[in-house]
Parts: sequence; structure tokens; C-alpha cells
Amino acid sequence: MECRAGCAACCIVISISSPLPGLPQGKPAGMPCPHLTAERRCALFGQPERPAVCGELPASLEMCGTTDEHAFAYLEELERLTSPHSSH
Repeated sequence: MECRAGCAACCIVISISSPLPGLPQGKPAGMPCPHLTAERRCALFGQPERPAVCGELPASLEMCGTTDEHAFAYLEELERLTSPHSSH
């Protein structure tokens, strides 16, 4: 499955614990990645600075659904369930 152009849910909703350029402590959940372009594409795609976790999260029908709203809701729930600060 290909990513939907302009969705960027995985670049906004989930936290990234590994360092990335400009964010040595990673990216908190809910914060848009500062490396999103105006078209909501990854400016680090294909670059060695791109965190490995970003390349290891493939688009899937379960996660992305058929709408951006589905992707945001799914990933918000996943973030909630896996957050060390969550009581689930």
C-alpha cells in the first residue's frame, strides 16, 4: 500500500523517541514533524538523517484505512495504548 499524499498522520500523531535533525530528544506525539514539507511529505525521505523508525512503519489498510481521519484516529489510539504515561 502506498501512503496517501497529504495525509502525514504518522508524521504528526505518533511520538518518535529517536533523535532527528533539530529534535535531539525525538518528537512528541501530536507535534507535526518539522521536516514535513508544505505538501505534507517527508523532507528527509531517502536521507541518512531520517529516523529508522520512520522507514520501518509501512502503510497498511488497517492503519491508514481509506481516509485521513481513519489514520489519525487509529494512530492516536495506538499512541495512547503504547505511551508509557498512559493508564490505557
